[in-house]
Amino acid sequence: MLESTRIGLKVDVDTLRGTREGVPRLAALFKKHGIDATFYFSVGPDNTGRAMRRVFRKGFAQKVARTSVLKHYGLKTLLYGVLLPGPDIGRRAGAQMRGVYDAGFEVGLHTYDHVRWQDYVAAATAAWTRVEFERGLEAFQRIFGFLPQSHAAAGWQINAYGLELERDHGLRYASDTRGGPAFLPMLAQGVSSCPQLPTTLPTFDEILGVDGVGESTLADAVFRLSAAAARAADAAVEADLQVFTLHAELEGMLLLDAFESLLVKWRASGASITRMAKIHELAMQRPLPARAVVMGEVAGRSGRLAVQAVARM
Repeated sequence: MLESTRIGLKVDVDTLRGTREGVPRLAALFKKHGIDATFYFSVGPDNTGRAMRRVFRKGFAQKVARTSVLKHYGLKTLLYGVLLPGPDIGRRAGAQMRGVYDAGFEVGLHTYDHVRWQDYVAAATAAWTRVEFERGLEAFQRIFGFLPQSHAAAGWQINAYGLELERDHGLRYASDTRGGPAFLPMLAQGVSSCPQLPTTLPTFDEILGVDGVGESTLADAVFRLSAAAARAADAAVEADLQVFTLHAELEGMLLLDAFESLLVKWRASGASITRMAKIHELAMQRPLPARAVVMGEVAGRSGRLAVQAVARM
């Protein structure tokens, strides 16, 4: 059914707890099934508690209720940056990060301060964006001893300055956006040389609690959507490259069994599951379209996210 489909696994790691607990569990799961993946790390302070400021954002309260944020993240994490000081993830859990790389997985930069980037970058200045982005690069290099080759923006939040920084720092690719096949972002001074590999499939937390989908049926729901995208490949060859984003705090912890069920379904259907670098390699075998990056809505997620603009006819 999915014999010609390549699925890139993109693991976003947002918190100290996710790094210490979820990441090792996911790495062990991938090794168990002989599956490759890419881990994107938050490398600075864990200020997760400050995300509660989003309570007035459209859809945020409903998402919190649907996905049981307290159950998945834990009270201590939800107090970081509010009633408890935000711990430096890179300094406190650098060993776990390096362990993932030493185990053979690809690693990339997610962000420096996850909440700060996600909440402010969309309307930020060039100077603010540069400071935050380069803080992330410096912390990543301190942890791993080398600079990242790819970036996956926190919360799928990015601005034009961030896209320029990815190009200027020579990143091979980025995955900051949602929807559609790989593309080259259009910038003020032309087309970027740093391609975008958008997340093409919905995440677990976007469909959990929607239309009757529970933890026991999450795998079935995502698999059906993945199969539908594969069928569309007959009309659009690009559709045989899919990207699924998971979170160390969710799929690496209480949703681990549901995620393993999805992996088993994908493998049984003939899909090839791989790291993002492989998706990039395959995508670059075709001419990539140039697309603008705009802000738009994604079902099941609050606020507006970076998406690729629809091609003009």
